Amino acid sequence: MKADVAVIGAGAIGAQTAVQLAERGLDVVLIEPGSVGADHAASYGNAAWLSSHSVVPPATPGVWKQLPGWLADPLGPLAVRPTYLPRSAGWLWRYLAAASTEAKVAAIARHLRSLLIDAPRLHAEVAERAGLSHLIDATSGLMHVWRDREAFQGDAFGWKIRREVGIDWRELDADEIAAMQPDLSRDYRYGFLVAEAGHCRNPGAYVAGLVAYAERLGARRLEARALGFMQAGGRLTGVETSQGTVACGAAVIAAGVRSGVLAALAGDRVPLESERGYHVTVEGEDVPGPAIPVMVGDRKVIVTKLAQGVRCAGQVEIGGIDAAPNWRRAEILRKHLAEIVPALDTKDAKVWMGHRPSTPDGIPVIGTASGIAGVVHAFGHGHIGLVGSARTGRLAAQLAAGETPEIELAGFSARRFARRAAEAA
Repeated sequence: MKADVAVIGAGAIGAQTAVQLAERGLDVVLIEPGSVGADHAASYGNAAWLSSHSVVPPATPGVWKQLPGWLADPLGPLAVRPTYLPRSAGWLWRYLAAASTEAKVAAIARHLRSLLIDAPRLHAEVAERAGLSHLIDATSGLMHVWRDREAFQGDAFGWKIRREVGIDWRELDADEIAAMQPDLSRDYRYGFLVAEAGHCRNPGAYVAGLVAYAERLGARRLEARALGFMQAGGRLTGVETSQGTVACGAAVIAAGVRSGVLAALAGDRVPLESERGYHVTVEGEDVPGPAIPVMVGDRKVIVTKLAQGVRCAGQVEIGGIDAAPNWRRAEILRKHLAEIVPALDTKDAKVWMGHRPSTPDGIPVIGTASGIAGVVHAFGHGHIGLVGSARTGRLAAQLAAGETPEIELAGFSARRFARRAAEAA
């Protein structure tokens, strides 16, 4: 099989990249071992937010003090499986070090803002071209709530950083929250509305629809697993797969949590870890739920009303990609959802677990590979995979097509990890 570009992975990032390449008239092969938009993918099970304000990394200064608690509480908002600690210790150390000062967090926020600043609009534009406008609400806004103003203070640092990079929001009191969110528990009496953000009404269907659109433009799918690269004189000549070789002059690595192995083969060692996330969904078109998707501060969960029902997503578990799910964590989410939306019957909620592909500094890896010309990295988006996919797809396509990327990518380069390792030596 021959192509101009092979895109490895058909999640949100790979789908957007394939669309951008196919719209340029390039011959694209999309390599994916599973069904597109199915529940094995992180993009299927996310919270559905197009949160252009998600610029603060998960770790912040002083978070190292919480590490003993992560180990002690297997059902907490962020937990580390003790048996996995020896394998994850290096990643966790980098995770803590990346956000050890306010200056470091502010630098990360500036990079992420450049990637996400107008993400809802970009999603709306590509959705319109693909015939998927019914799945994107770019103007819904997103809400954050706390029990009171005092409870908000624990999160104030992150909002200070957001303000510094130009993000704005409207403050809400108890009466405004009640009027805007009639199904929400009255326990939450203080909040913010971020008007610039939006959400997706069905992430799995959206990703599948984007791939179908790329196929209508001529892209082809190969149901296979990418195994490595062929090269001549340091330049890519093909991608080796479980179903044979795809001869091509460019390839994009967008394989989610499994991208690290391929990146290493292309010359870059990236510390990629799975932040295992869980969700519960109560299915039904007319079930009670938030009129505006909402993040509940004290519970560290997001509740979104989707086309197929109401989803509560959250939790971070560091435990690798091979360990079985701990469904007790999903049960915690179910209890949260029942208390956040009291009128909702959660007894038949469906559960899910997936793998967020995360770098320790919270910045995705976007750029050209160090070891093989023609290979492009586009992975490691952690908590911002869906929202970040629209511009990442544009950037990956620009790089693969030999164009100048639309934003500065030095801060997203895989080379940053080698540089930091050298500085620490």
